[in-house]
Amino acid sequence: MHFEAPEDAAGVRLDRFLTEQLEGYSRTRIQAWIRDGRVLVDDNTARPSAKLEGGESIEVEPQELAPLRAVPEAIPLDVLYEDEDCVVVCKPAGMAVHAGAGAAGASGTLVNALLHRFQGKLSSIGGELRPGIVHRLDRFTSGAIVAAKTDRGHQALAEQFERRSVGKTYQAIVHGQVLDPLIETRPAKGRVIKPEATAWVRLESPIGRDTRRRARMAVGGGGRPAITDYRPLRSNLRYSLLEVRIHTGRTHQIRVHLSWIGRPVVGDRLYGAASPDDGVEQPDRYYLHAALLRFRSPSTGEEVSVVAPTDADWNQRLTALEL
Repeated sequence: MHFEAPEDAAGVRLDRFLTEQLEGYSRTRIQAWIRDGRVLVDDNTARPSAKLEGGESIEVEPQELAPLRAVPEAIPLDVLYEDEDCVVVCKPAGMAVHAGAGAAGASGTLVNALLHRFQGKLSSIGGELRPGIVHRLDRFTSGAIVAAKTDRGHQALAEQFERRSVGKTYQAIVHGQVLDPLIETRPAKGRVIKPEATAWVRLESPIGRDTRRRARMAVGGGGRPAITDYRPLRSNLRYSLLEVRIHTGRTHQIRVHLSWIGRPVVGDRLYGAASPDDGVEQPDRYYLHAALLRFRSPSTGEEVSVVAPTDADWNQRLTALEL
C-alpha cells in the first residue's frame, strides 16, 4: 500500500499517521510492522516514533489480517429526516459515531445502530468500520448528523461538505458572561439577550494539533484555517447559552475557539472548563449540541433543513444554571 504524507502531517508520528490511514488495524500492530521493516519512508526504514515532515512517500507491506467489521445492534434511533439516499438522526451525547481503528469488539456506536435499522443497506464508501458515515460529531456532542444510505448519496453529501455548502448551527452552554458586542455597558446583574437583538461575532483563527498535549487541538500559526461565528442567546454573570455557526470543519473547532476566548463549554475538561463553584453538580459530559443541519437532498436536490431537539439533561442543566 502506498501513501503520500500531506503537508499538514508535519510533526505527526509515523505510527500515528498510519493508524489513522489504515482502517481496522491497531497502532500496536502497525508499530510491529514498522519495526519489522514492513514500512518504508522514502525507501528507508524508520522508527515508529519518527516525525513526518510532510510530502514523504510511504510504502506499507502489511501482514495479512482480516479488518474489523462493525456489526448491527438493536439501538434505538431518533430519526429526524429520511429519503431514498440519506437519513438524519439525533445522536445522543455519549454515543461514538464509529469505532476507532483496532477497536475490537466496539459496540454501542451510531454505525452499529444504523446497520441494524437499515439491515446493512448503507453506503459502502466509508469501509467496513464506517458504512454510511459522511461526517462526524464528537462522542459527547449531541444533535443532528446525516448518514448516507447509498453510494450516490454519500458522494453527493461529501461534495457538499467539501464545498462548505452544508449549514451547521450549534448551541453551546459556556462558562462566563457573553454580552452582545453592540452593548457597551456591562449590567450589574445578568440579563437575557434575545436572539434578534444580537450581532454575530466571528472567530477566524487557525487550529492545529497542540504540540504539548497531542490529545488536544489548539489555536496556532501552524494550523489550518478555521472560522466560527457565535452570538449569545441568554446570559447571566456565570454562564451563557450561545448559538454557534461553523464555516470550516476542524477537529474540536467550536470547543477550541470558545476556550481560546475564555468561554469554555461547560463540562469540557479537555479544554479548560472549570468545576462549578456554585453548588451545581459536575457534569459527566460537555454541553455542545448540533441544533440545525441544512443541506440539499441527494434524492431531490431540494434544500433540507433539520432541527434537532435538545435532550432532558440539557434542559435540566439550563434550569440549574439559571439560563
